[in-house]
Amino acid sequence: MLRGMKISSGAQAAHGSLKKRKPEESPNMPALSSRTIAPARKLRALAWTLVALLVLGPLGVAQAASDPAVDALKESGKTFARIAREVSPAVVFIQTEQKQRADRRGLHPFYNDPFFERFFGTPRQRAPENGEGYRPSGQGSGFIYRSDGHILTNAHVVETADRVNVTLADGRELRATVVGKDSDSDVAVLKIDADNLPVVPLGSSGKLEIGEWVVAIGNPFGLSHTVTAGIVSAMGRSQVGIAEYEDFIQTDAAINPGNSGGPLLNLDGEVVGINSAIMSRSGGSVGIGFAIPMDMVHLIEEQLVADGRVTRGYLGVNIQNLDADLVQAFNLKDNKGVLVSTVQPDTPAERAGVENGDVIIAVNGQEVDDTGQLRNAISLIRPGEKAGIRVLRDGREKDLTATIGYRDGETPEEQLADKAGSGLGLAVKELDARMKSRIGGREGVQVESVEMGSPAYYAGLEPGNVILEVDRKPVSDPEAFYDRVDKAGDEERILVLVFNGSAARYLAIELNE
Repeated sequence: MLRGMKISSGAQAAHGSLKKRKPEESPNMPALSSRTIAPARKLRALAWTLVALLVLGPLGVAQAASDPAVDALKESGKTFARIAREVSPAVVFIQTEQKQRADRRGLHPFYNDPFFERFFGTPRQRAPENGEGYRPSGQGSGFIYRSDGHILTNAHVVETADRVNVTLADGRELRATVVGKDSDSDVAVLKIDADNLPVVPLGSSGKLEIGEWVVAIGNPFGLSHTVTAGIVSAMGRSQVGIAEYEDFIQTDAAINPGNSGGPLLNLDGEVVGINSAIMSRSGGSVGIGFAIPMDMVHLIEEQLVADGRVTRGYLGVNIQNLDADLVQAFNLKDNKGVLVSTVQPDTPAERAGVENGDVIIAVNGQEVDDTGQLRNAISLIRPGEKAGIRVLRDGREKDLTATIGYRDGETPEEQLADKAGSGLGLAVKELDARMKSRIGGREGVQVESVEMGSPAYYAGLEPGNVILEVDRKPVSDPEAFYDRVDKAGDEERILVLVFNGSAARYLAIELNE
């Protein structure tokens, strides 16, 4: 106890001595008084507070006051997420197949050996009894725009298909019928047998501006429902060499093989274009993708659904773009418009009063700056409709009115509809040179579209088939085909000889189906 008390006393003594000790004075430092000690402590406390703020600032400050730029990015991300969430259920995966023949005689001798049959199966297992099978031929994307199962996609996705399968977002796989396709614009409409399907709203491409955000959804390389984002890089791209009629939206949103046919969307989640192609040396996206504008698609889709084909307007002029020399030679202010080099005789242009040397500057109030825009504007006007043509002639503007005709002497729709009164449920077109060579130069007509549930549909006819004969009589063009169908009268069935890409076979179309 006493020793402990001494220790305590010693500590107190030492403490007391410290209080009485005066600080050493220095000529360079003033003596500290009791008044300067408190402010010094406050400064030290403030310093430690600043250190704490520097260390904890990213956490504390972010909670106290958020960065507007970060908030804007978060909102943008939420917008993309909302579009993907709302639209993806209506985006479909399209797989196409082509017919092939396989029988024992056509196989390599090794395949007939029992040893190889253990791995590859017998010829009967490898092919159906009728000797026909299907092989995968391509894939792409599409989107449901009507709840009854109508789907928009690219024509090149289903161009050579004998069978089209559509996989929905919920995993269902359904057979699709090609309602119609237009290779000149690369637009096709499919139909699946389903109801109450999710749809994506269709917007207008005319409201798009360069620099605006867009989103692409599709199945690149078979990776379903891939979402990419970018901006509109350019509008009205033509003469790219992808389709006959071009008015593309250019975007840097990544578009890769398999994206073809998928939707290009604005930030409101509306479709403003159909993804169609990319410009790339490697085959992958390099930031230059093209989409067909919805304002063009609307007009094409209406005709495909109604008629299974697109009938384009015709003016009857040979045209060329204006360059600097021509602008000077014609005493023009600028190179806006399209120069008419020749007006063809007995055409809508001649009857409207268009002359050689006229510069067409607008069609129905829409300005045209190059030949691609003029061709698109005229082609999308229905034959028989009137169009306002504004021309620049001798330095003055002049308004003309032309009644648009049928391109390349196409048969009017009304005549085809009258001849198709038998109700087969299919539309046919003339053979092109490529198809004629595939069938050995024979005459026939190509099936352009087949209506689901029609007699032609149940008989097994599919788009792309070539009809060589009707009731044992050859047909050389659509008019001859419809004449033969009309002559069938009230018969119960019509016999057609059909070439399906690999062989010809007879099919009986039951008219009472």
